[in-house]
Amino acid sequence: MKKLILVLAVLVWACSSVKAQESGLNFSVGADLVSSYVWRGAYSAKASFQPAASLSIGNFSLSAWASTEIVDLDEVRSQKEVDFTAGYSIAGLSLAITDYWWEGEGAYKYLKYGDGTAHLWEGSLGYTLPVESFPLSLSANVIFAGADKKEEEDKNNYSTYIEAFLPFAIKDINLSASLGATPGKGLYASQASVVNISLKASKEIKITDSFSLPVFGQIILNPNAEDIFFVFGISL
Repeated sequence: MKKLILVLAVLVWACSSVKAQESGLNFSVGADLVSSYVWRGAYSAKASFQPAASLSIGNFSLSAWASTEIVDLDEVRSQKEVDFTAGYSIAGLSLAITDYWWEGEGAYKYLKYGDGTAHLWEGSLGYTLPVESFPLSLSANVIFAGADKKEEEDKNNYSTYIEAFLPFAIKDINLSASLGATPGKGLYASQASVVNISLKASKEIKITDSFSLPVFGQIILNPNAEDIFFVFGISL
């Protein structure tokens, strides 16, 4: 309940700030349609629809992201995820807290925050080099509370994911390369491992003179699991 009160307080603060700083308000909304949902090198769901929205005021931001699995009508339950993030960034440095929830359609346990919760709370710290020709980003993400528990005892794993991310372009194709690893046993692997090596390419395909369709393809390799994925997506 305390965590819910905190979230509500942040939302009230955000609404108050919107009224006081309407000129500095930025809002965006969009969605992706993906052939499969792969997160940090791990398969999460089949073809999915993934809407997103964000609100920013100065250096502060609030965002929401979700994923709903596209399934056959006769399937009883599909994978569903809803995440909320509060962030602050300045001079290339970023701080964020994210509430992940992916219990699935039909669980009806979103407001369960105590024992047996399906929520995961993560703290993130990131930095982007101030070099226009080499905008390398480094981030460390630690799950500090929630459903990330050790199997043998009711204690947090503190699962950690560290990633290097580099965007670049070749002609009219936007590319990005990622390298992700975990330093120890937890949600991502049973030991310190590289869990995500990926290359993503995105491009706008011209449909008419006034309309282009943004598409992307991503190759994802998880060396620890010896698994590989090829994801295709459309941005709306």
